[in-house]
Amino acid sequence: MKVLLINGSPKRQGNTFIALSEVASALEANGVETEIVSIGTKAVQGCIACNKCNELGRCIFQDELYNTVREKMKEADGLIFGSPVYYAGPNESLCALLDRLFYSASEFFEYKPGAVIAVCRRGGASAALDRLNKYFTIQNMPVVPSQYWNIVHGLLPGEIQQDPEGLQTMRTLGKNMAWMLKTLQLETAPCPEPERAWTNFIR
Repeated sequence: MKVLLINGSPKRQGNTFIALSEVASALEANGVETEIVSIGTKAVQGCIACNKCNELGRCIFQDELYNTVREKMKEADGLIFGSPVYYAGPNESLCALLDRLFYSASEFFEYKPGAVIAVCRRGGASAALDRLNKYFTIQNMPVVPSQYWNIVHGLLPGEIQQDPEGLQTMRTLGKNMAWMLKTLQLETAPCPEPERAWTNFIR
């Protein structure tokens, strides 16, 4: 079993990375392999609603970040996205990437457990979590809980080490993800077959 963790911060080893590492440590301690991938600092192409992915089976844009993350998400058994909070929302570079991935490669994600974490100085984390969790809840993905909302506080790199409850929440999330993966692996029942009816409200 493997969980892919996406660092949605431009800071490769900032507070979001530290928080994801705390989750990863708990997963590894419970026998689950992990990999953390950073989206980096380059501009991320957003979706342009061309629908070419319906023909190609992938996004029409061939940037390295999309290609790399797409393949890693395809192979992963669980997904965790982490983001700093910008103006009460997640990093839009992360959202631009996820918009394209979830629209063009949705078949890779159904019934894989997912979770998100938000790192903030003070507020806005709940709104950021809400935005990111919607990727899972539109894709038949079970959302992994923790003992509190998946929030950790800090501004300067390393400051989240002063938030012991936040770090505890990260570790609990890792343990719960490991438990859910192991439970799902038992395959006591097949995944439901989703219905595919599309309705536009103006018709």
